[in-house]
Amino acid sequence: MATETTISRPAPFVEDLGKDLAEQAVALTGVPIVSGGIKSLSKQPGETTAGFQARQDAARAFTTRQENLAGLAPQVAGQNTLQKLAEIKALQGVGSYQPFLNQAQSATGPQAFQQFMSPYQSQVMEASLAEFDRNSAMQQQQIADQAVKSGAFGGGREGVMQAEYQAGSDRNRAQLQAGLLNQGFQQAQQAAQQQFQNQQGLAQLLPGLQGTDISRLGSLGALNQAQTQAGLDATREANRMAAFQPQEQLQNYGNLVTGIMGGMQGSGTQTQQIPNPGFLQTALGAAATGAGIYGALK
Repeated sequence: MATETTISRPAPFVEDLGKDLAEQAVALTGVPIVSGGIKSLSKQPGETTAGFQARQDAARAFTTRQENLAGLAPQVAGQNTLQKLAEIKALQGVGSYQPFLNQAQSATGPQAFQQFMSPYQSQVMEASLAEFDRNSAMQQQQIADQAVKSGAFGGGREGVMQAEYQAGSDRNRAQLQAGLLNQGFQQAQQAAQQQFQNQQGLAQLLPGLQGTDISRLGSLGALNQAQTQAGLDATREANRMAAFQPQEQLQNYGNLVTGIMGGMQGSGTQTQQIPNPGFLQTALGAAATGAGIYGALK
């Protein structure tokens, strides 16, 4: 039995492209992938000199690709003027309520009323007592005048009247002074109490103000973090583009070769078994051949 083998091959230039693609793919697998310049490298413990040299060569090639791709590298827009102004204003407002809390805190304690005492209280008290004394003196003069009219001036009766009046006048004067002092104290105490209540209100307001500060700072922090993250993402993408440019170029090359080969007849090998002719078949073939030759000659 005979064997017949048929081999179909693509065009020679297509074979050359496929061979070149395979060689580049194999060569690329041996190149280290780096994402930084040569200054970012240092020889690691146990690393061979050849391995470190390969990484240095890859780093130099990476830097070159970065320069070549500079026009395509992603970029991040910075904060505009309005955003910067908003950040400054927000930071200026943080903690601006603290002076009011400090002033309210001074209104606490047992001696807090003293700062609310009227600075004119002593003048009011002196004027009131002076008026009281003037009226008292007038009353004493009236008693003396009545004693003169009744002929009892300088007598014991006048003395008793003057003594009783003076005792009552002194009591009234002391009561007037005490009332004035108590009135000033009560007013100052009320003012201190009101200030203390104001402080309590501010204390209750404080968590809300702090929450506002936290919210503002958090928003500004998120904005700055997003800005920074965008810059990091852009740097990472630029490094990725420079690091994997050879692979992407080879992939594009492979896609091109595949497209070309897709329009060509595929290569392959086909084998067909052909049975050997038998003795009778051979004899008949030979006879037929002889008869054909004889007929032609005749």
